[in-house]
Amino acid sequence: MSTKTKFIILLLIFCSVAAAAFIFMSVTDIAVLNPKGMIGEKQRDLLWLATVLMLIVVIPVFLLVFGIGWKYRAENAKAKHTPDWDHSLLAECVWWGVPCAIIVVLGWFTWKGCHELDPFRPIAAKKEMKIQAVALQWKWLFIYPEQEIATVNYIRFPQETSIHFEITSDAPMNSFWIPELGGQIYAMSGMRSELYLIANGIGKYRGSSANISGKGFASMYFTAESTSDEDFEEWVQSVKSSPTTLGLNEYKRLVEPSEYHPAAFYVLGKEGLFDWIIMKYMVPMP
Repeated sequence: MSTKTKFIILLLIFCSVAAAAFIFMSVTDIAVLNPKGMIGEKQRDLLWLATVLMLIVVIPVFLLVFGIGWKYRAENAKAKHTPDWDHSLLAECVWWGVPCAIIVVLGWFTWKGCHELDPFRPIAAKKEMKIQAVALQWKWLFIYPEQEIATVNYIRFPQETSIHFEITSDAPMNSFWIPELGGQIYAMSGMRSELYLIANGIGKYRGSSANISGKGFASMYFTAESTSDEDFEEWVQSVKSSPTTLGLNEYKRLVEPSEYHPAAFYVLGKEGLFDWIIMKYMVPMP
């Protein structure tokens, strides 16, 4: 097989892989690239911006690899042979100057975006509500302190409402993530993390654990649903009619490790349960 044939084959493989990746991204509903919330949209835009800036270097490098390989192949007697050449001011300016400029631009947008998308930063919205999330083995407990209800592996909230998540863990360290609404944040025992998210419209989103936490990690996912204000209030009233109350005794049963736990709904029986879960790691509990 000649050098020319090998070069053409390699070029075709490279183009095929690039085309396949583009087609896959176009037809596949990738959550982080198809967000349904303001925070997710801004994070996606920052991701695309960083990718495009880096491709300014990556694409020419790949093209030069194939171009130099083709020009200086063994069969090309016309290629200029300069064994004593060792420096070019223009080349040095290009391969150092362009990447440095890209790093400066990328650093500015990243710094600006990271401060704007600080998970602890409240979202400017007409309405706000609080949901407290507790990572257990291997399920998620959600407490609505204002509505005095609690759920397992299911949350519901109104659309276009700033959701203030308070997050902790009563199990090994975990990570709370709803990819279509925004980035993840860690849940750690004895600590309180915060995350603000918002849904632009009505819909259902898959939430999950983004940190490997043992045997039941794969089944540690939940459903997040945004609805109208009216549907949310009706749902809250229906949960308040649940025959099960989440007090300390029920919570101690719930905290036991379990896999594939179905969605469950409770009337909140202990005020300040979320703070109690955090403080049990701070002081001796009776």
